[in-house]
Amino acid sequence: MRNPHRLFRTALCAALAAFACGGEAEQAEDTTRPVVVVPVSVAVVEERIEGSGELQAKERAELASEVDGVVTELAVDEGDRVEAGALLLAVDPEKRGLAARNARAQLADAEAALAEAGREQQRVLVLHEKGIASDALRDQRTTGLERARSMVEAARAGLGVADRALRDASVRAPFGGWIARRDVSRGEYVRPGQPLFELVALDPIEVEFSVAERDSARVHLGQLVAVKVAPYPEEAFQGEVTVISPTLDPKTRTLRVQASIANADGRLRPGLFARTDLGVARREGALLVPEEAVLQRSDGEVVFVVTPDDHAKRVVVKTGLQREGQVEIVEGLGAEDSVIVRGHAALVDGTPVSRRRPDGSEEQQSLNAAAEADAGKGTL
Repeated sequence: MRNPHRLFRTALCAALAAFACGGEAEQAEDTTRPVVVVPVSVAVVEERIEGSGELQAKERAELASEVDGVVTELAVDEGDRVEAGALLLAVDPEKRGLAARNARAQLADAEAALAEAGREQQRVLVLHEKGIASDALRDQRTTGLERARSMVEAARAGLGVADRALRDASVRAPFGGWIARRDVSRGEYVRPGQPLFELVALDPIEVEFSVAERDSARVHLGQLVAVKVAPYPEEAFQGEVTVISPTLDPKTRTLRVQASIANADGRLRPGLFARTDLGVARREGALLVPEEAVLQRSDGEVVFVVTPDDHAKRVVVKTGLQREGQVEIVEGLGAEDSVIVRGHAALVDGTPVSRRRPDGSEEQQSLNAAAEADAGKGTL
């Protein structure tokens, strides 16, 4: 007959051993983090190169008075369209005309005096050669001729100043455009430097906008651009890239671009906010992951991939296009990778994981991997 005390001790040891083994199993399971995993997808990405900016006048000038006097004629008003060279305003041109006539008469008088001085010098030189005129008289006539020449030059300069003042008395448009502002009235006394008009050229008009750093290499001169503004939300105005900045803005990491737009009807006005579209950039074989897979960390954007032996691997990536819940991965991943989209917030590199589907069920791959591991260990 067996000893009952011995049988009890044997059973107790077996129970304790089973409990210990179960605790170790539970502890092993606790170190495995359940995570939802999805494979990296490969697709064709079409990205629009868009930007935003402002419409600007191609040419803008603030016209000021160059002479003083009373405004005797005012030919335009705000909002008027003018051609290059058109008369805008006159500042007492009659007074300037009289001054020009006086300067012209002084020049004629100086030229007559020069001719007389020349004839007198020739007469004295002849007499000097015959010994009749003295050296002093010859030098005197020569000096008089030089003074007469100087007087002619001074009179010519005076006439030039008078003619310039006469021209400046008539303020004309340096280029074709629109009168954006008028700061003077008829009968007002103006002084040199006083603002008179603001003139802007609106055809063509320019749009200055910025594009993102990643798109800077795709912009080139002559490229067509579609421009939309708030007053005409359903209409796209076509333009052409004319200026590309050689540098990027270090603060915004954007590239400054200018484009020219035909504006014969003047509907587009400087100052309007503009949205620009430089067309579509098509990339084949782009790698996409759900946006929840990408985490922002101090060293950049990070994703966790699952290794073949079901461990989390931390990877720093570079992203591109973000649209409709998907993020393009430009650098860091391959098409064969699978990324963690749920349960990765507190993960560290090398953590063992168990794959789960979005509904919480365990993936067969993890079950197979666990079975293979158990088979390799054998049985107790």
